[in-house]
Amino acid sequence: MPTPPASPPHARSLAAVNEDIRALLSAGGLLSEKGRRRRYEELLMEWAAAVRGDVTEAA
Repeated sequence: MPTPPASPPHARSLAAVNEDIRALLSAGGLLSEKGRRRRYEELLMEWAAAVRGDVTEAA
């Protein structure tokens, strides 16, 4: 019997992700450092997932 898929990790709210993105951008403006750029991309993916979650809940 196949094992059920693992439940997805608890997603943060859209507002929390937005706050982190704003803080990252205001801290240094440009995203020239690799680590900062990588973190920004991670936050954008998390933001997109949060938006999809909001749409799914609304439906």
